[in-house]
Amino acid sequence: MRLTTYIISTLALLSGLKAGATTIDTDTVMTTDTTNRTLIIPPALHEGDRIAILSPAGIARPQNVYHALPVLQEMGWEPFLTEHALGRSGTYSGTDRERFADLKNALLDPSVKAILCSRGGYGAVHLLEMLDSLPLRDNAKWIIGFSDISALHALMHKHGIASIHGPMAKHIGSYDGKDEDTRALFAILNGSPVEYHLPTHEYNRHGEAEGTLTGGNLAVLADLIGTPYDMITPGTILFIEDIAEPIYKIERIMYQLKLRGVLAQLGGLIVGQFTDYEPDADHPSMESMIRDMVREYDYPVAFDVPIGHVTHNIPLIESARVYMCVDSDSVTISQCEPDKTGSE
Repeated sequence: MRLTTYIISTLALLSGLKAGATTIDTDTVMTTDTTNRTLIIPPALHEGDRIAILSPAGIARPQNVYHALPVLQEMGWEPFLTEHALGRSGTYSGTDRERFADLKNALLDPSVKAILCSRGGYGAVHLLEMLDSLPLRDNAKWIIGFSDISALHALMHKHGIASIHGPMAKHIGSYDGKDEDTRALFAILNGSPVEYHLPTHEYNRHGEAEGTLTGGNLAVLADLIGTPYDMITPGTILFIEDIAEPIYKIERIMYQLKLRGVLAQLGGLIVGQFTDYEPDADHPSMESMIRDMVREYDYPVAFDVPIGHVTHNIPLIESARVYMCVDSDSVTISQCEPDKTGSE
């Protein structure tokens, strides 16, 4: 079993911290991203804060959602299911309008402080245009999830709001909140920056970088290239993961990034977990293909980072500025301390 070291700035996890127990300033944090737009980092949660659990894409299994409820309640929060969280319409949890309504209501309700997605699947992209017209910055809150939820992270990035790429309801309930990834997620929600020290990999390229962190499921992000929700841009530290995609399809996306001139201009690259695929005649692994695709560049690259459709899936803050260091001893990914100015 691989070991990941987590350093929580207030030692929140070691003390079994519940909601509202940090001493960190929990007002909304304002900082500046690489486009010079003010980035909103949603405020930390407090005891009694409400968390909406919803399904913006595929159909959720009720047991996966229900098992997460007591874990969140133990933290002092008040989780609730939105109207269509356990709905069904074809392969989706609801019609486009139903899923949009759930998200709209949660995003605009000032009593809701975070939105936890039940699962990914496919379908979040249906909602982007409708959600884009909402005043998202007026009442910024955390959106939590990964996989197809990468589309929602892209939406929040467009609006200059940080979000959390990390464990969803199924994971939280499956481990009763005791695993290190859920504990790290809860630390972020409590206002604690998280720093990761990860094992090395033979394909790693050493170096240091600081930049805006963006990324997620590569197939989802690739479909947003050239749209207003494209978050793969020069200078960013990009993290990528995927599931059930053959090597040649991921290579095609990498060439798309190369031909657009973006791949050469990244600040750094974090290669997460690519699962459920087979080696092919051209490449023994996904990692070897990616290594070859970025060989000519000089920015730091970290391989085998625990991000993606795996049991060990570290939470990361999308759109935040991070420091990345890859050397012979470890890989460090840490959130840069933002300026706390209180409000726009």
